Amino acid sequence: MAEATDAADGLVRCDACPVLCRIREGKTGACDRYANVEGVLTRVDPLVITQRADKIVPFVEGEWDGNPVTEPEKFITGVGSGTTYPDYKPAPFIVSSVIDGVDTVTVVSEGIFSYCGLKAKIDTDRYLGPEQAAVRCEGEQIGHVTTAEYGSQMLALGGVRHLTGGSKKEGNVTCQAMLDLCNRKAVELTIDDGSTLILQAGEPPVVDGLKENRMRVGCGSATIGIFAQQWQGHADEVIVVDDHITGVLTEHQAGRFLDMPPAGIRVRGRKSTPGRYFQVADHGSGWGGTNVSDPLAIIDRINPKTAWPGMRLLMVSTTGEDSAWFVLDEDLKPQPADMPEPVQVVVDRIAENCEPALCSILFMAGAGGSLRAGVTENPVRLTNSVKQSLTRVTCGGAPVFVWPGGGITIMADVTRMPENSFGYVPTPALVAPIEFTLSREDYVALGGHSDHIVTLEEVLRRDRLKLENNRPENPWPSAGKLH
Repeated sequence: MAEATDAADGLVRCDACPVLCRIREGKTGACDRYANVEGVLTRVDPLVITQRADKIVPFVEGEWDGNPVTEPEKFITGVGSGTTYPDYKPAPFIVSSVIDGVDTVTVVSEGIFSYCGLKAKIDTDRYLGPEQAAVRCEGEQIGHVTTAEYGSQMLALGGVRHLTGGSKKEGNVTCQAMLDLCNRKAVELTIDDGSTLILQAGEPPVVDGLKENRMRVGCGSATIGIFAQQWQGHADEVIVVDDHITGVLTEHQAGRFLDMPPAGIRVRGRKSTPGRYFQVADHGSGWGGTNVSDPLAIIDRINPKTAWPGMRLLMVSTTGEDSAWFVLDEDLKPQPADMPEPVQVVVDRIAENCEPALCSILFMAGAGGSLRAGVTENPVRLTNSVKQSLTRVTCGGAPVFVWPGGGITIMADVTRMPENSFGYVPTPALVAPIEFTLSREDYVALGGHSDHIVTLEEVLRRDRLKLENNRPENPWPSAGKLH
């Protein structure tokens, strides 16, 4: 809670962001984060406190109160903490507590991030659109397609140029889309010359109306390597269709290792190494991320000197979703046939080894000078402390990856943060929780606002708190290199 900065005619001026809303009593500002409560500027949402599961009391000498568990340890997050902008004044909460036996200080704020964006990882082999193609929401460009990763398509969304460098509508649409994605809501996006997507963090992506189920077990070559032994004796040739690397078993090193005779089937595309082919077809939503619905379309020729009538051919995708069994006739033409049970077992095993397809949203932002000034009068010392691992950075208690190089550039998985951790200001920019935790000794050494330290016990006596259990996948936030 902050005091009103400008009371006149029942109005208070909010100084949490550059918009400087004038709010009537009982109303909220443009961001819906702050309200005028009886003439006092008040953060609407409760302050989120996380607690660590009860720990067994270790054996100690001396008196024991008989309680087998200790009081759960608590950590103050930035969610609901409020904002100080510009940070000519200390952060909303500078809190002392004992964490793992160390006297620590946690500096807590909801940072206003104009320089922020999202990295979306979409588990699918389907072709989403050309690299660098515009990604749009409500017709406005909010990002672009970036380089694909193993079994996933990647999007880069947001960033300062879309937030502030284009039209007002572009900035507002970008901000709203990022806010919804960060708060784990579903958002529909379109890609120029590509697909329509529905993305939601932690949920399967929907591509052109089809929900993705599986992330591929590997490329075509890797699939050959994993399952080669299981096909031996049941199939004479296996072709794993993949728009990146299509694998051909008898040419592949795995087939040679098993002394399988060459089948003489040559697939289209550019041969990389034996049994590995690039560019067997164009990208698409067909078999293995190609544009083919008939797998035989990728076969260039069958060598009559090597192949034989009755030869058994399996064609399968990298997820096992598509598969077909063929037997060569007297003219060496593949004819569809019923798939033998032992072969079907291996196809099903490919699917079994595919992880569930998900959409992952990573929030990425730079903690700039004004934010750091809320921590210390000498911001570069905070940067150095983070780089030296003396200060641990978290977002809503969730761990972050701190990029090397200049500044404090962080990246966090939004699914590991408390629900509805993100807000916005109409500048436009996202508002996200951030916490800096370090030993009290180190905080004093970097010139922190020591006069504004309050104890965790004082914070816990406030009436607008929300207590949440620490997520089991998150390490407990502690100081960096504990002394």
